[in-house]
Amino acid sequence: MEILHSIFYLLISFSFFLSNPTLLLVHCQIQPISNDTQMQVYIVHVQKPDSTSFRRFKDRKEWYASFLPNTTLDSGKPRMVYAYRHAISGFAAWLTSQEVEAMKSTDGVLVAYPDSEYDAQTTYTPQFLGLNAWEDGVWYDSQYGAGQVIGVIDSGFKPGHPSFRDTDVNPPPETWNGSCYWKQSVCNNKLIGAVGYMSGRVVPPDDDSGHGTHTASTAGGNFVDDAHVLGMARGTASGTAPKAHLAIYKVLHNNKTATGTVAKALDSDTLRGIDEAIRNHVNVLSMSLGKVKKPLYKNGIAIGSYVAITKGIVPVASAGNEGPYESLIGNDAPWILTVGASTTDRRIRAIVKLGNGMELFGETAYQPEGFNSTQLPLVYPGVRKTRKTLNCMNGSMDTFDVKGKIVLCGVGQISSTEKGEVVKAAGGAAMIVMNRPWNGSTTPAKPHIIPAAHVSFTDAWKIVTYFNSTPNGTAAIIFNGTRVGVRPAPSVASFSSRGPSLMNGNIIKPDVIAPGVNVLAAWPFEVGPKPNHHLRASSHTFNFNSGTSMATPHVAGIVAMLRNNHPDWSPAAIKSAIMTTAYTVDADRNPIGDDFNSTGTPASAYAMGSGHVDPSAANDPGLIYDLHHYDYIHYLCGMGFTDKQVGAIGGGSVQCSKVRAISPEQLNYPSIAVYLSANTTEVTVNRTVTNVGDAVTTYNVKYDEPEGVRVDVAPDRLQFSRSRQMKDFRVTLSIKPGRPTVRMAGQVFEGQMAWVSGKYYVRSPIAVTIQ
Repeated sequence: MEILHSIFYLLISFSFFLSNPTLLLVHCQIQPISNDTQMQVYIVHVQKPDSTSFRRFKDRKEWYASFLPNTTLDSGKPRMVYAYRHAISGFAAWLTSQEVEAMKSTDGVLVAYPDSEYDAQTTYTPQFLGLNAWEDGVWYDSQYGAGQVIGVIDSGFKPGHPSFRDTDVNPPPETWNGSCYWKQSVCNNKLIGAVGYMSGRVVPPDDDSGHGTHTASTAGGNFVDDAHVLGMARGTASGTAPKAHLAIYKVLHNNKTATGTVAKALDSDTLRGIDEAIRNHVNVLSMSLGKVKKPLYKNGIAIGSYVAITKGIVPVASAGNEGPYESLIGNDAPWILTVGASTTDRRIRAIVKLGNGMELFGETAYQPEGFNSTQLPLVYPGVRKTRKTLNCMNGSMDTFDVKGKIVLCGVGQISSTEKGEVVKAAGGAAMIVMNRPWNGSTTPAKPHIIPAAHVSFTDAWKIVTYFNSTPNGTAAIIFNGTRVGVRPAPSVASFSSRGPSLMNGNIIKPDVIAPGVNVLAAWPFEVGPKPNHHLRASSHTFNFNSGTSMATPHVAGIVAMLRNNHPDWSPAAIKSAIMTTAYTVDADRNPIGDDFNSTGTPASAYAMGSGHVDPSAANDPGLIYDLHHYDYIHYLCGMGFTDKQVGAIGGGSVQCSKVRAISPEQLNYPSIAVYLSANTTEVTVNRTVTNVGDAVTTYNVKYDEPEGVRVDVAPDRLQFSRSRQMKDFRVTLSIKPGRPTVRMAGQVFEGQMAWVSGKYYVRSPIAVTIQ
């Protein structure tokens, strides 16, 4: 398994260096190229002269157009795709690479880069997060997020779904400046805005994939009684902030590929959605999409999110689903609240009983009554060891007799429900979906079309071993329904993307983890054996879904509640409160584990960040690590970006030679990550905390040293006499004498530090990488 892991990771890393495009710096007047087929959309960042002002948006658009060789292509199609108001100072337009190169003599052009795609990255979870309706909880204290506007940048929503009704929801705040594509026939006090963008056009924001419906209802969906998926997990569904307002911006659209339909978003469309959300005065951005290994100055989500924090908007985004491999993490800008995925203690259980009596636990949402659970013959097309047979793809069973049998199928290539269609067409009675090594023990509960069970890699290995060693092997699938209290929980989902980031200077990402496996939330279509994809708008349908996409709206909802209770907190303060109060032990008080590793192996800081979100604790963190948006300019200059690249992110003129540049570890971040080596055996980082807890409080430092690393904190006691008082401290990390760095090179050693009073525990993870 380790060999497979290493080979796969090397291949991914190598492909990154081959595909990383060269930065285009543009400076001049363009001459038009006549062939439309050479055109592609470029996003161009421009700097407005200090002497220029725009009274109307029309004036800004005309200024943008002045950078183009002409306003239309030979086909008559407009060159300008989007003129942005807020997310960036710039535009998206159809250009050729020669025209972009020719811009090099034009004053005011900062950077330009080709448009690219983002990938899509889902209700028991409020209860798992400790949210309840009693008067001593953060739900009640924050009025369930009432009055806050969550902007969901995703694939749209299902009009008429009960999760979006306006029962007992207040009118929009006076600051709201948005509109609804369908006017008030669809929108209401809950869903106050909706619009879609696609390649320069305004389109209906209806959801054709389910992704946006699911994430929007997870963030701020209303209470819906008798929610379930094919009878499983029946109960009351709700979003994390059920009284918050929702504003929907559709930028994800379905794209057909060789292995199925995938939701994708163009960078230009995503920027347009963020641009409009800022203009509409949302309070929180929930963005369950992203791209790994994209430089910050060419990343629309990062750039739009920076502008958002300057307006007091908190950007929350998914880490990605590229786990368990290292350094394949998205949305890693330090001003974004980056979310990884965790499991909960609920399972939709199916038991696989082998012919030798061994019982193994799997999951499935489809659990038909009266299914014959007697022993049935096993068949494994994967014995042919082809991509098609290992993954139960079309044609994989042509030479196998599967009628009335249970078919073994590996995860990959096509969806698990599509595998079921192949098995059913071949006459199979049931299916066991088996995780691969990289899937670990994370098992999705899918709405299969035939009886099925999805098992972990460890259990898959046992099944294949039994099959190979036992002639005429058999198995039975016994449905066990919904089970709560399963251990261990929570743990990091195997698919959740991990750091260290290769783009942000090694700042620890993700920031936190949140529920992202088998989340029950609204869905636009029926699911299961006989789905009806043409249900009326008010259909009462839900589905399980898994991904960091599903974890992200949980945290967006938590942010909405914190904004209600702490309206004077900055985006950085809210992020700090969530990070420093996150917990790192599971329900059995053991360290939170990683589903990719064997049970009992603690998750790393680069897998879970500061830990698992705790809304109640975040509401009263004691101390916060605050940042002004201009602090990130110091950080960007310290990262070695050019003035134009920093200006493209910051949206203005920047001269790094006149800015106090800082290295990434000196950013006043709630976590600490440094590099040490034979040449740099000691690093001191500076931090400032602000008292937002009890006015008169004394904190003492506690820390666990990373292996081979000495930690010194000065001062080791902080005494506060008033609220909002600030205190500085420094942390010195050094290689202990006698530690041979040559043997430690490439390793990461972890520890932690915390400021502790009788009431508060303000924790920061520490990661030391030896170079």
